[in-house]
Amino acid sequence: MVMLHVIIALVSMGYATMLLVSPTKASFGAHYTLIALTVASGTYLLIASPAHMLETCTMGLLYLGFVAVATKFAYTKLAAEKARRKLN
Repeated sequence: MVMLHVIIALVSMGYATMLLVSPTKASFGAHYTLIALTVASGTYLLIASPAHMLETCTMGLLYLGFVAVATKFAYTKLAAEKARRKLN
């Protein structure tokens, strides 16, 4: 289960990076799904093995911080592109 969680998290971070380069409105749904899957699998792992709670929570906060910042910048870039298209 740990490997699945790591794979989902890495795919999610890669997808967030891709959104920074080329954001589209349709791609945000898949991005949010990947975030939810990462958080859900991490929560399951935390419940299954509470001995590593501090490490798990620290890594989870770093992950959420990264994807939150990437999502915000991607959304801002998408809104700016939409505004530019409206002006033309």
